[in-house]
Order: sequence, then C-alpha cells, then structure tokens
Amino acid sequence: MARYSLYFGDCLLWMDKRGENSIQAIVTDPPYGLREYTPEEKEKLRNGHGGVWRIPPSFDGCKRRPLPRCTLLTESDREKLRSFFSEFARRAIRVLVPGGHLFIATNPLLSHLVYLPLMDAGFEKRGEIIRLVKTLRGGDRPKNAHGEFAHVTVMPRSGWEPWGLFRKPCEGRVQDNLRKWKTGGLRRISPEKPFEDVVRSAPTRGEERAIAPHPSLKPQAFMRQLVRASLPLGVGTVLDPFMGGGSTLAAALAVGYESIGIENDPVFYRMAERAIPKLAEIGAETKPVPGPHLRRAPRDERVLPLPFQP
Repeated sequence: MARYSLYFGDCLLWMDKRGENSIQAIVTDPPYGLREYTPEEKEKLRNGHGGVWRIPPSFDGCKRRPLPRCTLLTESDREKLRSFFSEFARRAIRVLVPGGHLFIATNPLLSHLVYLPLMDAGFEKRGEIIRLVKTLRGGDRPKNAHGEFAHVTVMPRSGWEPWGLFRKPCEGRVQDNLRKWKTGGLRRISPEKPFEDVVRSAPTRGEERAIAPHPSLKPQAFMRQLVRASLPLGVGTVLDPFMGGGSTLAAALAVGYESIGIENDPVFYRMAERAIPKLAEIGAETKPVPGPHLRRAPRDERVLPLPFQP
C-alpha cells in the first residue's frame, strides 16, 4: 500500500540530509519568480491587494484567480532566481538516482533562468511537456491607453504552460539503468501508446480549488499523467520539494506511487495536509478502504496510507 510523507521546512536543507541516489523522480511546480512567495508578497496576496500579485476583478459573477506579475522582477530578482535554482539543481541531482527524471513547471518568460542552472549542474534536458491551457496571462492592451491603442496587445495571450523535462545521466545504456535503478525512461500510456509531450489541460476545477485554495494549484487530471510517467516501471519514490497545496502528492496517491512532499509555508503545509487525501479521491472508481489514521512521526514527518487501492 502506497504511502506519502510530508515535511515542514526548507527543501534545500532537507535534501542536504537526504541520502545520495535515494529518490527516483522529482515532479514540482516551484516558485519560479521567487519574489511572489516572499512573506511580504504572500501577505499582500492573502489581503487581496498590492504587490507582485495581479488580483483580477470578478467577471460575470466569477472570481478570477490571482497571477504573479513576472514582468515586475528586477535584475536583482532574476539573479536571485538563477542563484536559487543553482543551489536547488546541485542538491536535486545528488538525491536522484541515475536516470531519474525531473519535471519542473515554469513559464515562457522565466524558463531559461530555471533551465540553465539545471543543465550547468549536470542534468540532461530531455525536452518540455507543453500543457495546453488558457490562462489570464497576457493579451492586455497598453495600460492607461486602451482606447488610443485599441488594436495593440502588449504580450500574446498565453495558451500553454511549459514543464521542463530533465534527466540525471544514466549509468551505461538505458536498459542497464532500468535493470539496476528502475529509471532512465518514462512510463508509456499503454504498450501501444507512448507518453507524449503535449497534454491538453483545462484550468483547475472549482471542486479542487475548494479543497486546496492554493494560487498555483494544478489539476489532478494533468498531474496524474506527469506523475505516472515519471516512474517508468511504476517503482520508486516521487519527491515534490515545493509541495504547495499538495497536488503532486495527491496524484501520486491516486496512481499508487510512494511520495514525499516538502513545504516551508505553514498555511500551505496545513492546507496540503488536509487536501491530499481528498484530492486523491477525486475520480476514484473504488471506495476508500479503512486504514489507520494520520500518525505523527519525528521531525514533522507525516505518513498516511493510500486511501484506496489503485
């Protein structure tokens, strides 16, 4: 029966203490702008005004979700971003087993600042997963000159989200690595159909946001496809160092994989703690089976059995 463990704290410190070659895959949506998840900016987000977060007005009775304005980042912010991902990449490649994959979300404006440090650390870039999804990013006319420049768009309206796909180099041939480490490739959708790099995805459903109201929550329908593909033989542990609302761990739970999540924000940590089993149950064809309750373990570890058989 699959389990997941939750840790409250700094993921870089956690990875420093983790054994080398002990994680089979990393699937994560990091704070790729960094500034938007500082305590000051999160406070402004939770108060609903000011800062780097764009709080769109309600439209037709629907409350639109906030988006970070990455165009507000200064050169100093971008340098901090490069430095942070250099530190992250150095630790990630150490804890991953040879052939282990890293799926990492970003956006078209900042992806190079995330990808280059990973490659400098020794990761092989294996492509990008393109999530086809309509967002509220871009498509606006020049601010305070909408009428004067009615036919001008400052940026294209975004219709996709990039997820970088990286791999720690294999030991020898892929087949050798699969035999020894159970990694090196991606799990196929079926024997006839491979995993593909374009995934059509609707925005996260209201049902899921009600369970985990995190500003960057990704939909289970999308996350389960990535998480399932990350372990080619369905064996190993998936790590999400930036757990947020817990969508990665919920997806791992739903497909029957072992997983670990780390979060340094107490509000998001408690949110994920409550949300993961509920998100994992969405779309489940079988009823939850009885199991032991959440038990507390040393150093803020949280362990919970899979609530239903995959």
